[in-house]
Amino acid sequence: MAAMNSLSGAFPVYNPPLEPYVSILHRDADLLVLDKPSGLLSVPARHPALADSLATRVQEKFPQALIIHRLDKDTSGLVLMSLNRKAHAAVAAQFEARTTKKSYVAVVWGRVEDEEGLIDLPLAIDPDNKPRHRVDHDNGRPAQTRWRVLGYGENTTRLRLFPLTGRTHQLRVHMKALGHVILGDEFYADGAALAAADRLLLHAEELSFRHPRGEDVTFNAPVPF
Repeated sequence: MAAMNSLSGAFPVYNPPLEPYVSILHRDADLLVLDKPSGLLSVPARHPALADSLATRVQEKFPQALIIHRLDKDTSGLVLMSLNRKAHAAVAAQFEARTTKKSYVAVVWGRVEDEEGLIDLPLAIDPDNKPRHRVDHDNGRPAQTRWRVLGYGENTTRLRLFPLTGRTHQLRVHMKALGHVILGDEFYADGAALAAADRLLLHAEELSFRHPRGEDVTFNAPVPF
């Protein structure tokens, strides 16, 4: 699993996967649909050691490409990039207006007894534990996630998650609040739940939106776990 730790004054450790270097699921005149691997940043960070990212890799071949939305480094799955400014504005506006439809697959620790549910808990960055976030009823921004059970493993549950908002670490913090952290989550899991997977078991599987040319489209990225 790629790691990125920042001990006080320490050099960041970042070993993003190199194979596949870039996975393009769809390309047309306006958009690229990409499958980001776990462990790769969506965009470069400020530190020079964290320059490698999905965006910079794609821009080696498509210099005009601009990223429309992001995934956490440890989350895999669908990411859109535009190939012209008109397309970028058209799709970015849908993310801003929350008219896109997204679904993720996650494997969480423990058995989730209900078949489905809605988590409605406001989130804010944890000022004492950055970059982690937390439920914060006083200062948090509204955040909602629908979830549905897909199946069970040995003390684990496979879920489909539908984020209705797009807060940082939303799915990860909401699953923790549900009492079922995502396996392999280095920020919010510990003990057996952290050790149970060599990566964060969270994947952006499906994305639906209105293509800049006018048609409704849906893209899928196979779940790698």
